[in-house]
Amino acid sequence: MKVTGSCHCKAIRYEAEVDPASAGICHCTDCQVLSGTVFRFTIRTVPNTFRLTAGTPRVYVKTAESGNQREQSFCEHCGSPIYAATPGPEPRVYSLRAGTIDQRAELRPAQQIWARSALPWLDLLPSVPKIEKQR
Repeated sequence: MKVTGSCHCKAIRYEAEVDPASAGICHCTDCQVLSGTVFRFTIRTVPNTFRLTAGTPRVYVKTAESGNQREQSFCEHCGSPIYAATPGPEPRVYSLRAGTIDQRAELRPAQQIWARSALPWLDLLPSVPKIEKQR
């Protein structure tokens, strides 16, 4: 599936091919902190298809619990997280942050990982009252 996306301020834009079966939610505590919310929704790119069409993200390298390093990229202007990737030469697989993808409504999670770190109240969401927009 071809996707396009951008950060919140549009300083960074990209395009890529993604595999919809790779869409997933990560509940690890790193993703909770790095995303500023309770989980992160990502989808992996097909190797050699990710291309920046505008801007250059800032990169922070995080060492995971496993010892593996992951580049965490974000917009230095608005702070939007863009992708994570293993440092090194191309071809690489990029884990795109689904909130930055223009076609995000078409994506569905196929798996959840690091479920041991999921917040216990997530199961309550269907019963939490909904308000369509802020008043």
